[in-house]
Amino acid sequence: MFSEVPKWKLDRYRPRTLHSPIASAMLFGIFLAASAPTALFSSAARAQQTDPNAPVVVQPGAPGQPTKRLPPTTKGILPPRSQADVEFMQGMIMHHSQAVEMTALIPSHTQNKDLRLLGAKISSSQSDEIKLMQRWLAARGESISMAMLGMPDMDTKGQPMRLMPGMLTPEQMEALRKAKGPEFDHLFLVGMIQHHNGALIMVKDLFDNAGAGQDADIFNFATDADNTQRAEIRIMQAMLEKNSSEEKR
Repeated sequence: MFSEVPKWKLDRYRPRTLHSPIASAMLFGIFLAASAPTALFSSAARAQQTDPNAPVVVQPGAPGQPTKRLPPTTKGILPPRSQADVEFMQGMIMHHSQAVEMTALIPSHTQNKDLRLLGAKISSSQSDEIKLMQRWLAARGESISMAMLGMPDMDTKGQPMRLMPGMLTPEQMEALRKAKGPEFDHLFLVGMIQHHNGALIMVKDLFDNAGAGQDADIFNFATDADNTQRAEIRIMQAMLEKNSSEEKR
């Protein structure tokens, strides 16, 4: 009933396979060539991600520019500094040291709780800042000390070194040591306001000096010190006004 379909017509619909060894080798080679870059990239990426000891050094780009990846052998270099930077840090160490000396008198000279709290805050913050400034100077091979007026250290002309702006004179410090109670409170607050205002002058002089204050550590420290001491001046002025009002009653 059905006529036989010729064999040559059926062959048209059969899937063809390559039996030639040469053709198979060619196809395998093309597959390897296409997959090799991806495989190599994946292996490198995995090695970089899994190796915890591989350092990653990234250089931030300029505003609007991408970051740049640097070789692991890249070494950091301290930014250039001006002599004004060094003198500012040395002078501020001396300045802070006197403030810490003033606050050390509080426990034995007054029972004023507000003044005790303020003194503890000033002592803690300025002691920490002294350590920061000492580390900055030591890392750059600079001396961490500066001579004070009335001490044996002299300048190049053989004259006693001058006090930093706002620092209490030896006479003022002696009066503070001798005072007790409300008299001490008044002398301390007046003296510390004077002291803090001097620090503000030092910060202004630093930034007014061309090329100074560009180091990130100095910039951050100086601006933080300026903000903190301005706030503390307002607190101490309010305490003086409060004490004055209480004395008038």
